[in-house]
Amino acid sequence: MLQLSIFLVAVLGFGLIAQWLAWRLRIPAILLLLVFGFGCGICFGDPGDLLGPDLLLAIVSLSVAVILFEGGLSLGLAEVRETGRVVVALVTVGIAVTWLLTAVSAAWVLGFSWPMAALVAAILVVSGPTVVVPLLRQVRPNRRIGAIVKWEGIVNDPIGAILAVIILVAISGPSSYPILSTLSSLIVFMATGAAVGALVAVLTIQLLKRYWIPDYLQNPALLTIVVTSFLVSNLIRPESGLMAVTVFGIVLANQKQVAVRHVVRFKENLRVLLISCLFVVLAARIRPASILDLGVAGGVFLGILILVVRPLAAFVSTIGSGLSFGERAFLAWIHPRGIVAAAVCSVFALELAHGPHSPTGSPADAAQVSSEDAADSEPRATSATESGHAASRIQAEAERLVPVTFLVIVGTVTVYGLTVAPLARWLKVAEANPQGVLFAGANPLVRELAEIVQREGFPVLLVDLNQQNIATARMRGLPVCWANICSEYTREELELAGIGRLLAMTPSDEVNSLAAREFIESFGRAEIYQLAHRPADVPSLEKLLTPLPGRILFEEAATFDGLSERLAEGATVKATSLTAEFDYDAFLRHYGASALVLMVISSSGRLSIVTADTTLSPQPGEKLISLVDTGDAANSSASPSAD
Repeated sequence: MLQLSIFLVAVLGFGLIAQWLAWRLRIPAILLLLVFGFGCGICFGDPGDLLGPDLLLAIVSLSVAVILFEGGLSLGLAEVRETGRVVVALVTVGIAVTWLLTAVSAAWVLGFSWPMAALVAAILVVSGPTVVVPLLRQVRPNRRIGAIVKWEGIVNDPIGAILAVIILVAISGPSSYPILSTLSSLIVFMATGAAVGALVAVLTIQLLKRYWIPDYLQNPALLTIVVTSFLVSNLIRPESGLMAVTVFGIVLANQKQVAVRHVVRFKENLRVLLISCLFVVLAARIRPASILDLGVAGGVFLGILILVVRPLAAFVSTIGSGLSFGERAFLAWIHPRGIVAAAVCSVFALELAHGPHSPTGSPADAAQVSSEDAADSEPRATSATESGHAASRIQAEAERLVPVTFLVIVGTVTVYGLTVAPLARWLKVAEANPQGVLFAGANPLVRELAEIVQREGFPVLLVDLNQQNIATARMRGLPVCWANICSEYTREELELAGIGRLLAMTPSDEVNSLAAREFIESFGRAEIYQLAHRPADVPSLEKLLTPLPGRILFEEAATFDGLSERLAEGATVKATSLTAEFDYDAFLRHYGASALVLMVISSSGRLSIVTADTTLSPQPGEKLISLVDTGDAANSSASPSAD
């Protein structure tokens, strides 16, 4: 009992440490999770021995169900309104091409029998949100290609898992299993899961819409509903539960009757915890030496998957799609495997270790022929003997199933994790460290600042509900959007390519805080900025919103009212270059104490936002964007360093 407790605490701790180190080092978290998992296996042994095979399988299955439900919650139909055909092609034609070529490679390169090669290929057609979403967050491609990759990664998980189950049944049962029967079974499995998921989603929406579930119970209730729908769908049609929970999430995310944002946030946090623990536990079940034992053949197999199989599947699926060559090439270079592949192969390895299961009997029954049967029919004895030999071979090959899968997981995550970001920038489908600014508001203060930022070469976008502000900004050549900054439309429909931060600068403290909260997921807390609240004697909701979700812009005293008053009195926003002759001290002497530095452009072209906790020390070669009074601005025109 003590050893089990220590193991569980170690898994939780190692998972958290791996995620933190990955964040600090800016590398894929899966790599570190696998390393810590291998270490756990060396220290504690096989988790199956500690937890028991049945409990381990149940934990893995339910955890994967929750992860896929959360992935479904992140899929908005509006994202693929223009490219839905590409997604459909990738999860049908793309999966078929990937499966076929991977099976051929597994048979010829790794020496698997054709039945086991087909099973290995089915497991490896999946990618999944556990690796795709972090890569997209790191790369930040344009909205169209990002949506395609995310949809493919989440939707093909249940399809690949169901395909693997059907093939497992085929190779564990009768020797002849018609292809048409396999395809029909796949359709039935998917249809069953989709129907269960949609039905459960409709019932859940009604429960929430009628307020039959109190707020404090909604998160645990939905978690219970997810795992229950997974179980019910599996009872109706084994292994259709993954499709059920994915469809459940998609329907719930795209309905407009009830709000589910709080559910999404809860599931995102739960997903990180589950992924961290699952990868450590599953990696602890294998030994790194078993992966190395695959030798050169394993490396060749991995190379074929990356350099041949994925590019062919991507280019065949996008014929006539209207995607640019760069977008198609990006699709051809992103197909990492994640937790679903690891979980499915681990489950199947345990199943196959106990021998193939035939609908007509146990493995022993299939392999043994009684003396009476042998006397009655020699062909039957021969057939049974061959079946026994096939069963023995499948059991022997099953020992290589997990090492091969983890080799592909480690290899694809490493290769794509280290190369996809620079490739995306080279293909011009993403920008490195996007410097553009999304402004909440299009008032005169924002227009003055945005015009200077745009003139300096940085993308800007102004979002406001005031039509006059929008019209004025548009006439000044600024990109604008007439919308509520806190709306779902703004989050899902705006093209934010090149945009890397939010500046909330509306007249409303509440809107600024709400906008900051909405975009934390998109930009991260470090790139969320908002104006300081007005004085506390102004009645507002601000006390309920503190501490501020965003970093305070410029300085504590720089409120919207104060800055707007200065602008109305004749102050202006301008950019000033610093030189060896006109350094920061000279700037302060020239413009006086009233000059307020808003942004700094480094000599390398990086835009930095000044905040209340920023210690300014600009150097020659940098450029300051500041708010200066009229008199100071007039004097500055004579300065050779003023732009």
